[in-house]
Amino acid sequence: MSEAGPQAAARAIDALRRGWPVTIRGAGGALSLLAVETADAARLTAFDPEGGAGVLLSAGRAATLKLANQREAAVPDAPVLVERAPWLDFDAATALADPQFDLATPFKGPFRALPVAQPDAAAAALRLARVAGLLPAFFARAGEAETDALTPADLDAHEDPVRLRIVTRARLPVAGAENAEIVAFRTPESPDEHVALVIGQPTGAPPLVRLHSECLTGDVLGSLKCDCGPQLHAAIHAIAESGWGILLYLRQEGRGIGLINKLRAYALQDQGFDTVDANTRLGFAVDARDFGVAGRMLALLGQGRVRLLTNNPAKVSGLEAAGIAVSERVPHHLPANPHNARYLATKRDRTGHQL
Repeated sequence: MSEAGPQAAARAIDALRRGWPVTIRGAGGALSLLAVETADAARLTAFDPEGGAGVLLSAGRAATLKLANQREAAVPDAPVLVERAPWLDFDAATALADPQFDLATPFKGPFRALPVAQPDAAAAALRLARVAGLLPAFFARAGEAETDALTPADLDAHEDPVRLRIVTRARLPVAGAENAEIVAFRTPESPDEHVALVIGQPTGAPPLVRLHSECLTGDVLGSLKCDCGPQLHAAIHAIAESGWGILLYLRQEGRGIGLINKLRAYALQDQGFDTVDANTRLGFAVDARDFGVAGRMLALLGQGRVRLLTNNPAKVSGLEAAGIAVSERVPHHLPANPHNARYLATKRDRTGHQL
């Protein structure tokens, strides 16, 4: 880890969102990067005046672009570097990176995948894009840009939930649970502030716990495309009826890819892709959430054993990996509507939800 520690990752995230280059220094050497989404043609010229920087993509996006038949692009989950052909200018790279242009922009091709000489730095770059809420696509060249460098270990430290702390708590009566307290958590580097709603008074028995990932469209706007809003409110009622428990509201919008990328996935669903294929077409994992933060929140609340209100076995294994014992999985079933029936079927058939 560099001397800057987790702060290096926070500065790099800010730089990427502003369209500035960053450097990641890994075991195989340094890699300088410019995020395709926030750059423009002038910034690309300044970053790479000789026009030699390749385009770094995720394996999922490379598969969508039909590159997986090339040896250098065939390893699942490995970063893929596309050679910078003379015609691969900023607009062409944007079409490579952003699937909203897949139907509108015919790709010129052919694309040639190159060996990635800095695989750990390249993999960290794709993780960094997800944390920053950006498309996982970069102009990439070997060597260091004129910027502070970070390391993969810095990014590990940035995402490590051990730095999470309780910062304040207050009584918060809510619909369905008037006897409730809200507890706020945050880390020094991240702007994401997770909260817990503690409902009722501890009885000594394992609390009924719900892990709820933030969903602006469902929780606030009442979207019918998912079941998040009804699940949230039903969970509050179920916990209240059980006597006592905890709802963890995790700032992991869109299964960890962020609000903007989730809305991009919605646009792809409008083209006929299901929620799984939409995520991979964007270049992300099917589910990028880390439930270690939920484990840390429960530990800070003094709860090492819980009853978990979920249909998702990954939440059970995620909590147990974080050191929280799950004594019971309690199903959380809600009826479908015409807008989310396919979404729920996809969760059942492709992501293992026990609906």
